[in-house]
Amino acid sequence: MTQDWDAVVVGGGAAGLSAAQMLGRSRRRTLVIDAGAPRNAVAAHMHGVLGHDGLDPAELLDRGRAEARRYGVEVVEGDVRLLRDEGESIRVLRADGQEDTARVVVVASGVRDVLPDVPGLREEWGRRALHCPYCHGWEVAGQRLAVLATGPQSLHQAELVRQLSDDVVVFSAAAEPCDEAALGRLVARGVRIVRDPVREVVRGEALTLVTEDGREREVDAVFTGGAPTVPLDLLGGIALERADLPGAPLQVTMSGATSHPRLFAAGNVVQPYGNVPVAMASGAMAGAGANAALVAEDGARAVADRTAALRGSAA
Repeated sequence: MTQDWDAVVVGGGAAGLSAAQMLGRSRRRTLVIDAGAPRNAVAAHMHGVLGHDGLDPAELLDRGRAEARRYGVEVVEGDVRLLRDEGESIRVLRADGQEDTARVVVVASGVRDVLPDVPGLREEWGRRALHCPYCHGWEVAGQRLAVLATGPQSLHQAELVRQLSDDVVVFSAAAEPCDEAALGRLVARGVRIVRDPVREVVRGEALTLVTEDGREREVDAVFTGGAPTVPLDLLGGIALERADLPGAPLQVTMSGATSHPRLFAAGNVVQPYGNVPVAMASGAMAGAGANAALVAEDGARAVADRTAALRGSAA
């Protein structure tokens, strides 16, 4: 049986739940459909989240679901396979065959990180293989750190990591040819540059990075950049404007509006490199933006109905 909603939020992470909370507090019938695969699922703690520093990300989502439900939001597990434009509504089709319709949809389905194809790296992702110096840097400050380059932007990441430790080595193969000015700043600050590609990360009490020439270098943590992939197959034939950024995220306004009047977006589908506070903020804006669009539509419908009623009474 098809259910009708004011709003459906695709994704129950920090962005999706923030959007849902704003919609629920605006007395909108709101459904959150969550596939249960948050980007930071491998992390035991999150940092840089004011008032929640060190909190388990899963605990944040538990609290968020409870808060959203307090305002009448329904949160269910599910995998949205397709959004279909039906003019005055969007039809939401799930993998289990359930269908819903919504006047607006907030897409907050997140991204996937494609890591360098180096054996042993993925098993340490979110533990000793890290991405964001702001999210994870304090915890490894002063230790032996490495940066495994994935492209030219990795040299900037290396400069941030150098702020954390005096013992930093950069494996630059994927960034070659390197920007000489950036490389010069690193070398001037005592950062070691290894140009031979890394072929393996050996896990033990320390991490051992083995290069193609067979040399081994022990570190306590390695920073690298997972290339963001924004999976948006659920849009089907709905063409939305994309931003010219890594991962080609959705282009939105400050209120989360996409190029389709009934579709809003928030979180990493909009800002692939955004952390939890950024996701929460964009979700809150998208939720408010979606409600504002509904308010405008409600007003237009009320005026049309009143005009028709007056014409009818005059006849």
